Amino acid sequence: MSQSPVMERRSPDTGVGGRGPAEAAFIRIDGARKVFTQRSGGAVPVLDNVDLAIAENEFVSFIGRSGCGKTTLLNMIAGLEDVSAGRIAIAGKVVTGPGQGQGVVFQQHALFPWLTAVDNVAFGFRKSGLAKAERCRRALELLSLVGLDAAAGRYPREMSGGMQQRVSIARALALDPQILLMDEPFGALDELTRIELQQELLRIWEARRKTIVFVTHSISEALTLSDRIVLLASNPGRIKRIFPVDLPRPRLRTDPGFNALYQAIWNELST
Repeated sequence: MSQSPVMERRSPDTGVGGRGPAEAAFIRIDGARKVFTQRSGGAVPVLDNVDLAIAENEFVSFIGRSGCGKTTLLNMIAGLEDVSAGRIAIAGKVVTGPGQGQGVVFQQHALFPWLTAVDNVAFGFRKSGLAKAERCRRALELLSLVGLDAAAGRYPREMSGGMQQRVSIARALALDPQILLMDEPFGALDELTRIELQQELLRIWEARRKTIVFVTHSISEALTLSDRIVLLASNPGRIKRIFPVDLPRPRLRTDPGFNALYQAIWNELST
């Protein structure tokens, strides 16, 4: 498996408050609020007054305790959840639903069990108007990108969890999205496979120049991957602090700077 070094890119300057400079924003979240309505008619505030600017090609991770609204915020960026108040814009265009250049990868791979790996990826081209042979060619190219050349003809049941998640990433890349939204994509994997896929994701990110927004519960994973880490507080969810990660890649967990940031984030999570 390739673990090529990834060039370090500095993220836009942003303080604890949560907003980067407007001119650097590719994804812009302004005063975003989300309220869910209960069957009884009561309102449950999930996110409140979230402000965040994410630069093009930046890798940003959301972290926080369960129930702080990480996945809800990701789904709002994806257009899968409506914004109750405020707005979210991508490249200056307000998000009103899916289809504004967002590709989504969930924790569960959601592959079609009756399709092979190549056919699952080719399914991502279904609305492209490409001929079948071209869809297959591009699907094979994406499988090669995620290191699964030899597994093109396998069905999901014939692949490990890590391989299935690679196919999911390849399928998300099928229509060349500007933004890759990832909701704990490696959370169900064993530790070794998780670390391997983290390195693979960084390689793909550098090769394809995507903006990635990544949800995780793991401080180490966020530190390994991110340009910035957005820590969300709960009840209701809001940005508590943003941590720039100015460590060169590839990052070592034995590095003193890595451990110092880990402790700082842990301290914020614990209070």
